[in-house]
Parts: sequence; structure tokens; C-alpha cells
Amino acid sequence: SVLYSSVMGLPLPFEPVHLLFINLVTDSLPAIAIGVDKPKGDLLKEKPRKANASILTKDFMKSILSEGVLITIATMVAYYIGLNTGDRHLASTLAFSTLCLARLFHSFNCRVKESILKTGLFTNQYIWYAILTGLALLLAILFITPLSSLFLVSTITLTNLAQIFGLALAPTILIQCYRLIKN
Repeated sequence: SVLYSSVMGLPLPFEPVHLLFINLVTDSLPAIAIGVDKPKGDLLKEKPRKANASILTKDFMKSILSEGVLITIATMVAYYIGLNTGDRHLASTLAFSTLCLARLFHSFNCRVKESILKTGLFTNQYIWYAILTGLALLLAILFITPLSSLFLVSTITLTNLAQIFGLALAPTILIQCYRLIKN
């Protein structure tokens, strides 16, 4: 998102405090939740990888890139929605909120390679705690005036909130549909 904005000559979509929140909340909470996930039952049936084999395989790198591009597209669509109003701060707020939620939802994609419909949407309660905690913190930033001032976010409408949720959920839905069709 930042690279795209720079290349396109747009104002930067995030304030430094946004990036700090994104790194602390939307990275840490889901990572901890995934870290306490129960191991797959067939884990020991998998062949071990060679000692000199890279963890970053070609398929894994493609997955990271394609999923990152989807989240970036959703974030930039939110940013453009805000820019079209003529309000750079609203654009930044929409991009920040969409990226935060998209990354929280993306934790479902990071658990396993299969569709969450196969592994179960509720098999890791900690992911739900992480998402709900991150969502509560984001909503507090958006709707509690001292926090919104601290985080330099604009006032948003219910329509904006619906746009944020829809755009943030779209990458996870697309990834899960792809996995469902693929497998």
C-alpha cells in the first residue's frame, strides 16, 4: 500500500501511529492464537523436508505474494473511496481500518493450507479471541474521541463502516473459495 502510494504519487495512506498499531495488534494477536493451535492429526504422516531445503518454497512464496496483493487491493480500494470524497484523512482512516481488519481475518488463512470449512471455523477459539480483541480495539480507536484524536482518524459513517468490513473480508473469502475449489 505504501509502495503503491509512493509510485502513484499519492499521499501516504498511513500515519506512523497506524503502522505501530498494525504491527502490535494485527500481527501479534493472531500469531499468538495460531501458535497455540492444536497440531494437525496427520502431521506425522507428512514426509520430512530435507535439512537444506528452504522453508520458503516456491508455492509458499506465491501464496504469500497473491494473498498480500489481495489485501493491498482491498486496502487501496478503501483509500480511493476516501480520496474520492476529497478528504485525505478519511482516506487514511478507511485504509488503516481496512488493513487492520483484513489482517485479522487473514489469520484464518494462515492456520492451515486447506479451507477453513474443512478444518472447522471454530476449532481454534483463540483466533476468535484475537479477532474480537483486535476488532474491539479498532472500534475504540474509531469511535472514542480521545483515541481517535491520538490515532489521527476521521469520523466515519455507517456506510464507511460497511465498506471497511466488506473490503476487509473480501480477500479472506476469495482465498477460502480458491482453496475450496483447489482441494
